[in-house]
Amino acid sequence: MNTQNTATKPTILVVDDTPENLALMSALLRNDYTVRVANGGERALRLAAENPPDLILLDVMMPEIDGYEVLRRLKENPATREIPVIFLTARTEADDERRGLELGAVDYIAKPISPSIVMARVRTHLTLKASADFLRDKAAYLESEVTRRTHEIAMIQDVTIMAMASLAETRDTDTGNHILRTQHYVRLLANALREHPRFAAFLDAQSIDLIFRSAPLHDIGKVGIPDRILLKPGQLTADEFAIMQRHARLGHDAIDHAETALQADVGFLRIAKEIALSHHERWDGRGYPSGLSGEQIPVSARLMALADVYDALVSRRVYKEGMPHARAVAIILEGRASQFDPDVVDAFISLEAKFAAIGTRFPDSDDDLARKRVQFQDALPETP
Repeated sequence: MNTQNTATKPTILVVDDTPENLALMSALLRNDYTVRVANGGERALRLAAENPPDLILLDVMMPEIDGYEVLRRLKENPATREIPVIFLTARTEADDERRGLELGAVDYIAKPISPSIVMARVRTHLTLKASADFLRDKAAYLESEVTRRTHEIAMIQDVTIMAMASLAETRDTDTGNHILRTQHYVRLLANALREHPRFAAFLDAQSIDLIFRSAPLHDIGKVGIPDRILLKPGQLTADEFAIMQRHARLGHDAIDHAETALQADVGFLRIAKEIALSHHERWDGRGYPSGLSGEQIPVSARLMALADVYDALVSRRVYKEGMPHARAVAIILEGRASQFDPDVVDAFISLEAKFAAIGTRFPDSDDDLARKRVQFQDALPETP
């Protein structure tokens, strides 16, 4: 007696337009399998889509649509394309078998059938399907796990970046929203230039994402600048400015030490180093810390250079009001081919309305400015 639970039995759909054949196959299979029947191709397609069986035994010669057409449509449907199909047919020519196998059938059994051969081949293909399903499920699980862990790692990286950037922000007169604004400015520029012949080789989707995520670390080196210089109102002396310029190298070196400790080339850290070190370089070579010019300046740093200057011009600070957008645009345009890469400036001009919208989206709050003002006043030298 077969004690296998019906709920755990594999399901076989038998498709044939002859009632006698359906009865014969049902009697042969029902002790070991859950058997469903269809007396035509359209009904078979509907049953297979509604509740996919584990295997289909399919007649070739049927009215309306034949077995070949049924198989073709099964393979077109994502819900049924993985179901193994065995042809049962009186057509025994080699070309008929070849056609069936080319359409995707897993086997071809000639009528009149041998019950032992049918049962053996059904068992074989159900075993193969079970193995394929296991591997497919395992692959799907592993893929979802990799996706989850990748997302988790990306979140950890982003939190680490923002924590480091916020540390620098506590020592500066810039507010935290400066970080968010420059991130979005840089991504706008990068996306606008990704098809440009001068930038296409570098600005693919992955690089743009890395630039966006790395941008908050552009001023991390300000942590190492003394308050008397970092928060000094008014113009710096030549000696003080030389000290201020060190923040670019300090930021680069801090990130480089972190990357060295990891003993791996980490994409977002590599680009973060470029931005931290070189976003004060000028197109004409009169920037710092290395006096790079033109194409010597990394693309990521060229984008950040413009984004940083624009935000500095239009944003409120504890010691100044923000400049009108139109005036800031004019100043950026004046720096075309001297301070900034001319093509980056052209991209900015085409995007200026979107830059203004980002400023509106991430404004500096009065509370942030008040907090910075207290910090700024506390750092001022006492008057005798």
